[in-house]
Amino acid sequence: MAEKSSTGLDANLASLLCYLCTFVTGIIFLLVEKENKDVRFHAWHAIMFGLAIIVISIGVAILGKIILSVSFWLYSAFSLLSLVVNLGFFALWIVLMIKAYQGSVLNLPVITDMAKKQANK
Repeated sequence: MAEKSSTGLDANLASLLCYLCTFVTGIIFLLVEKENKDVRFHAWHAIMFGLAIIVISIGVAILGKIILSVSFWLYSAFSLLSLVVNLGFFALWIVLMIKAYQGSVLNLPVITDMAKKQANK
């Protein structure tokens, strides 16, 4: 029998759902889940991952505006690079959900350590 979380869901399903809307579902699971450390870890991990994507996206948008003011052609190349980075974020998001469902962790630099510290408080 699979381990349950205090939400009534299997812990692996609850961990996957933490990533569904990154920081939004992460916050919801932090508020609801009081006992299962794994689910709380994945909730923190999802929150931090989502916030990192937002910060990086804002930085890329600002950089794009700066590049556009310099050269339209350079901006076109930058836009293609930006698309590849966004597809990479999407693939990483899917992998995080799969790993969470499998009961394992994909180590992300800085984010994983911070999430572990927060989950163990």
